Amino acid sequence: MFGDLGHGVVMACFALWMVLKEKSHKRKRSDNEIWTMFFEGRYIILMMGLFSVYTGLIYNDCFSKSLNIFGSGWSVRAMFTDQQWTNETLQTNALLTLDPNVSGVFSGPYPFGIDPIWNMAVNRLSFLNSYKMKMSVIIGVVHMSFGVVLSVFNHLHFKQNFNVYLLFLPELLFLLCLFGYLVFMILYKWLAFGARDSRLAPSILIHFINMFLMQGGDNTPLYPGQTGLQVFLVVVALLSVPVLLLGKPVYLYWLHRGGKGLRLRRGYERVRRVSEDDMSQAPAYDDDEEEGLDDLMTSRGTQPKEFDFGDVFLHQAIHTIEYCLGCISNTASYLRLWALSLAHAQLSEVLWAMVMRLGLRMTSRLGALFLVPVFSLFAVLTVSILLVMEGLSAFLHALRLHWVEFQNKFYHGTGIKFAPFNFSALPSVFEQDGLL
Repeated sequence: MFGDLGHGVVMACFALWMVLKEKSHKRKRSDNEIWTMFFEGRYIILMMGLFSVYTGLIYNDCFSKSLNIFGSGWSVRAMFTDQQWTNETLQTNALLTLDPNVSGVFSGPYPFGIDPIWNMAVNRLSFLNSYKMKMSVIIGVVHMSFGVVLSVFNHLHFKQNFNVYLLFLPELLFLLCLFGYLVFMILYKWLAFGARDSRLAPSILIHFINMFLMQGGDNTPLYPGQTGLQVFLVVVALLSVPVLLLGKPVYLYWLHRGGKGLRLRRGYERVRRVSEDDMSQAPAYDDDEEEGLDDLMTSRGTQPKEFDFGDVFLHQAIHTIEYCLGCISNTASYLRLWALSLAHAQLSEVLWAMVMRLGLRMTSRLGALFLVPVFSLFAVLTVSILLVMEGLSAFLHALRLHWVEFQNKFYHGTGIKFAPFNFSALPSVFEQDGLL
């Protein structure tokens, strides 16, 4: 969601009203499709509003304005006390820079969120762009890592324990050794460097590029032993690729050719068929048909499919390429969170400057009367553009991030094809079961 405290409160209040009055609204059964669409999504809208309030507090943004709740950590008075600035300095310079190394200028970071003084800074946009971009990368890597972890439950549920070692571990190592380390560098730079020594902070982008080149370069390292650790992480990530590519096909080939004794001892379990008396042997390591493996859960009178190593290897090669390239493209795809937040903040700022500020500039008594239609126009544009249109845009992008970037780590959509009940198909089923 977009990070705006004011817009989030309006959206959350509207959704909360629909949730509290849902019984009365259900009795009315309105035929208005637009209202029905909003009402059916009332809980999602409520969550969107609450998360918008949370991110708005982090960005310290309320209707494009910052809230000075705890007091800014920056002070202009110290620049005059230390005789860094004079009245002549103010008259001859349009822009002035606060020096945090001057005693009393910077007292510490803002307790929660962005310091409100950034709302007055000329470089506010560049600072927020860098901050929101890094936040998007952090959220993306954490979200994708959680999706990879969820794949373990699928492997254990289908009793494919070998997939935990041959799929899950290489995937997690590849993701964390590269992009997890990028998140570590972002957090470490935030903690290690403050406002007073920000000029000494090295570029994370340069260090990340040098990591793949396996060289330290001439840049100042973030911490001692950085080059050696980065080389180790790159080597681990590269070694996880052949394990991911060859591990499962080779293991299944060995299981089919050389490990039959092990398969007979451990791979089969008794499963229930149509009745209590009809029991047959079926293996427990069932796998997808798309991988060309045996149809291990065989039905009566049919033979299991022949194992084809080529099909299994081809399917695993496609999965490996998709995953390795997807880690890069999916991480970049999470930057849409940065773009959405930037677009919403700029639209909100333009709407305030072009509409609301016109009514606030009039200091006469007529200004109070003029403020009424101005605020009405501001409210209509805020609801229609910044809440409805931007809210729908944020919802669609968040839905895409969940469906594509997150769920492709564990959800495959395979299973039994839905077949509706049909009386005409009953005789053929009875014939297969030997009842006719």
